[in-house]
Amino acid sequence: MISNFRDFAKSPWAIAIIGLIAISFVVVGTQADVFGALGPRHVIKAGDRTLSQQEFRADFDQVRENYQEQTGAPVTLEDLVGQNIHIRYLEGKTQELAFQNWARRVGIRPGKELILKQIRQIPAFFNQITGQFDEEAYRTVLQGENMTPADLEQDLRDQYAQNHFGASLYAAARVPRIYGAVIANGALERRDGRWFAVTQEMAGTAPAPTDAQLTTFMNENEAQLRRPETRVASIVLFDNPPGQAPEISEEAIVERFEFRKDSLSVPERRTFAVYPAANAEAAGRIAAALRAGQNPGVEPTPYSETPQSAVPDPAVGAAVFGLSQPGVSDAVQTRVGYAVVQVTAIQPGEPATLEGVREAIVQELQGEAATGQEFERVERYEAARNSGRTLEQAVEDVGARIITLPAFTEQGFRADGSQINAPPQIFETAWRLPEGGVSDVIDAGQGQYFVLRLDSIRPAAMPALDDVREILVREWTARENSRLLSAKAEELAARVRAGEDIADVARSVGATLITRENTLQDQETQEAIGQGVLQGLFGQAKGQVFVQPASQTAVAVGVVDDIRASDVATVAPIAERVRPRITQDLVSGLGDSAIGWTQVNSGARYDVGAARQALGLPEEAPAAPAGAAAGAQ
Repeated sequence: MISNFRDFAKSPWAIAIIGLIAISFVVVGTQADVFGALGPRHVIKAGDRTLSQQEFRADFDQVRENYQEQTGAPVTLEDLVGQNIHIRYLEGKTQELAFQNWARRVGIRPGKELILKQIRQIPAFFNQITGQFDEEAYRTVLQGENMTPADLEQDLRDQYAQNHFGASLYAAARVPRIYGAVIANGALERRDGRWFAVTQEMAGTAPAPTDAQLTTFMNENEAQLRRPETRVASIVLFDNPPGQAPEISEEAIVERFEFRKDSLSVPERRTFAVYPAANAEAAGRIAAALRAGQNPGVEPTPYSETPQSAVPDPAVGAAVFGLSQPGVSDAVQTRVGYAVVQVTAIQPGEPATLEGVREAIVQELQGEAATGQEFERVERYEAARNSGRTLEQAVEDVGARIITLPAFTEQGFRADGSQINAPPQIFETAWRLPEGGVSDVIDAGQGQYFVLRLDSIRPAAMPALDDVREILVREWTARENSRLLSAKAEELAARVRAGEDIADVARSVGATLITRENTLQDQETQEAIGQGVLQGLFGQAKGQVFVQPASQTAVAVGVVDDIRASDVATVAPIAERVRPRITQDLVSGLGDSAIGWTQVNSGARYDVGAARQALGLPEEAPAAPAGAAAGAQ
């Protein structure tokens, strides 16, 4: 919600408004809650607004689900905490609750009529037949979202308070014209300059590195090169091997077809529209108008190719499918009033045939049989293990199979960075077992089971030099060549700064001198001469020398010869056009300051320990290993 306010607040306001806010803080003041520690422990407390541990856990579970949907990779709560996602959430939520608490205390409270009006604009809360607000639908929809009417109304109330507060600030803001003039003058200023490109050939290239140099380079980049801990595991699968589907008898196929014939058939479908009416007389008038080809003046609810079982109101469904051909029904008494239906198209049903659905039925029966066989193998495996059989002996006894996975990280990635396509329980189990340990039978869902044996643990370690020699040589050579190129460019620039003409300096290294006059700082110029050279031309005073990247393999050395001021008559209208954008940028910073004021005024704070406890973690984060701490320093 606070992001909504921030977006809305990116609009003009005056510094005087911030002063008024500060004054209001002094007037309202703050109060200390001396008994706060005696009540339930809150993750966030901002005046009267709080966030419980249960609410925080529910919110953070949603954060985790959203992350997994976006990345397509499993992630644990510990992973998110390790990236400090919980801290970022707590900081944002604390600001949100602090603003809401402050806004209510200073009297920014939208009226009840505004809230009701907003609720009655949400389509999900209306009856699709009558078009009227439905209290039952209102509560049902909210229940599906784990909300109560009070929760929704409070959310809407908070949104209104934020938007109305932002609107008042927006109405007051307007930056001075000089701000726009400065920007416009810089955009229309023209410059003359000369430059040349220093290439790698001019600077020379680095010789092949020695092993000692590569080892030093490895140590400098230890954090990037260190390979994470990986584990090798074998999994026992109880399913049928690929290509060994269970045999299904013809009697079983026919029996299942007869049982499922009705559900496998395609039912008759009809395209129609439902016209709601207040009473029988109104329904009669609607039916008469439709039969006469006239517009009845009522907005209908359309249905396209819909079977009778999908029509919400049984009376409406009976009327629709009671017509022998397309046409208009008489008045129909529905559960919540009256209606008239107009059928425009009929698609006949298609009865299922055994040959038409044989393959689907066979696959269904094979799936059921395979699930039964897998469960039977699981039971026999557990009995064998309980009797003292080894893992390999039990697997052979029941006809299961063992597959060894390649070494993988805790997140399920191979050494080459690719993701192993396997249930997340495999990786979670592998990191719970000691080396050589064997798990119990684990349910992977959808009728599939597995047992995991942790074969080996490979600790995190630096790779051998020969394993990464090729990449090290490439990166070391690129770094050293870049140093040589930069040093040569600075050497040539120093000669220009010392008074030597840039044309003579360029000629001494066989470079081509480029001259450009009346250069504008725009997109077309950037594409023509490059962003680095453009920044050099407009980043220095007249007569100064610049050194900037000219490309990925060259550096430009240049000098600013002249600066031509922009025309006043041209600058004025442009300055006025860019003024609103400058105001938005200014307001964005002021908005953050205002939110910070509300946080201080509300005494808002969050409890990291309570948050970690809500996630099932120790209140205190474990101390970093001594080596890691030293490396961080």
